[in-house]
Amino acid sequence: MPTDLDPAELRVLGCLLEKELATPDYYPLSLAALLAACNQKTSREPVVSYDEATVQEAVSRLKDRQLVWQSDAGRVSRFGENLGGKGQLVNREKAVLAVLLLRGPQTVGEIRQRTDRLHTFASSEEVEEVLSGLVEGGMVARLARQPGQKEARCRHLLGGQESEPAAGPAMGSTPPGLSLSGLSAEVAALREEVASLRQEIEDFRQLLR
Repeated sequence: MPTDLDPAELRVLGCLLEKELATPDYYPLSLAALLAACNQKTSREPVVSYDEATVQEAVSRLKDRQLVWQSDAGRVSRFGENLGGKGQLVNREKAVLAVLLLRGPQTVGEIRQRTDRLHTFASSEEVEEVLSGLVEGGMVARLARQPGQKEARCRHLLGGQESEPAAGPAMGSTPPGLSLSGLSAEVAALREEVASLRQEIEDFRQLLR
């Protein structure tokens, strides 16, 4: 599985997974429909405003990696996801990945609520079961519970700032193409990783006692 997809590629893949389950009659998606899905103002964190070229280029890169397929059967080309190709992922796994790709790290409760229109989970335990499988497959990671939070969150590992924090910039500078909000997200991700490592160390100490 990929671990280095950029934000535009993640958004495209998340939208294709979502629409495949939510609106199967209109799937695969035309470029115009995919652009609208990427720039949707609801169920998206963050909300983006991509132009057609950005989405087209992201689709082309994903096609090169065989993560997206193209159909030219109609008057316009249409695109579908291939992340779950060859039966590797079932619908409930696609639903969980879709919301993690489109809305970032979430708790089990949030995932269950936000996947409701994609796949109906009978219980939180069923969501946990799916997450465990995705963790074993290297597609999802569990984050340590932060102080003040009632539940731990999970995140995808397919790329972007969530999975590959960049090396810290020189003091007072901002790397090209990275906003202050992007730096804040990287700092938050690093803090989560540190908290996770601290928890693992504490668990190990408990075993030694």
